[in-house]
Amino acid sequence: MTYTMYKVLAINPGSTSTKISVAHNDKLLFVEDIKHSRDELSQFEKISDQYEFRKQHILSELEKRGIPLDFDATVGRGGLSKAVPSGVFRVNLQMIEDQKKAVHQHACDLGCMLAYEIAELIPGCPSFVADPGVVDEMAPEAHITGLPEISRICIWHALNQKAIARRYASEIGTTYDKLNLIICHLGGGISIAAHEQGKAIDANNALDGDGPFSPERTGTLPMSDIIHLCFSSGMKEEELLRLVSARGGLLAHLGTNDMRMIVKQIEEGDKHAELIVSAMIWNVAKAIAAEGAVLCGKIDAVLLTGGLCYSDYIVNLLKKRIEFLAPVVVYPGQDEMLALTENAIAALSGQREVFEY
Repeated sequence: MTYTMYKVLAINPGSTSTKISVAHNDKLLFVEDIKHSRDELSQFEKISDQYEFRKQHILSELEKRGIPLDFDATVGRGGLSKAVPSGVFRVNLQMIEDQKKAVHQHACDLGCMLAYEIAELIPGCPSFVADPGVVDEMAPEAHITGLPEISRICIWHALNQKAIARRYASEIGTTYDKLNLIICHLGGGISIAAHEQGKAIDANNALDGDGPFSPERTGTLPMSDIIHLCFSSGMKEEELLRLVSARGGLLAHLGTNDMRMIVKQIEEGDKHAELIVSAMIWNVAKAIAAEGAVLCGKIDAVLLTGGLCYSDYIVNLLKKRIEFLAPVVVYPGQDEMLALTENAIAALSGQREVFEY
């Protein structure tokens, strides 16, 4: 089979939707965001229990569009089971079992399960994940904390950051492994990483309590206050974890994580909303500048990406604080469907090594 014949199904589960795309090579034939109501999802105790429900929705969407199950590969947005190097991984049963038992749970965990389940319906069809959120290329120093019993881990937007880094390198006529970049993904969670010649040598845990606060996550909090909260609030462990990873940040302060609504409130004179957003950007800028120290000040560019970059208000506010570091280049959104597809095609065509989990 030649390169020009590859047909790929990409699957990207989110908290209340499952985004799918079908592509011939790197041309996306369609992208569909299948919505799921919170009532529908509330019937499932764990995120991993949702995979059969979401699988049927994917198959129904493909059938509705008249697309046969004849893919050359399926690829899912990876899960958060354990640290892995950057690259493309073949999904196997061990990955799925580890995912079901993972401490850190996110809807994207379902990507590997769904890709595997659908590929199993197609003779000879492999299933992949690419640059999952637990890609760990951090320097040894980045893992050390003030307690030997606790190590820093990174859970970040590796897929989008890596894709944006390669895109920027191509645009300026070089390669990712020749650049020092600070990349900031601004979305529901905010991840910031120092990329040194093709490796992210430092990155935050953007899911639960490391780095700046975001539209729905608390980021780093004063430790003694957290300890007091654990013992005085009456909340269970799962409730506290959910507070940190899904009910903090702008949502906790302003009652919404919708940046368009918040910016509208600011434009209408809401000084409290203006202060909270300014504080978020203050902390994001501090974290970006800190990665400059990790790179010893040798920074080729700062790249901003993610959904919040569609907001000129956010981008301009942040640029004012970080433009002194290096040129700032903005890539709004996160083209994860194309990134997943490109990784799968590179694996099928032998351009990228396929790792066994």
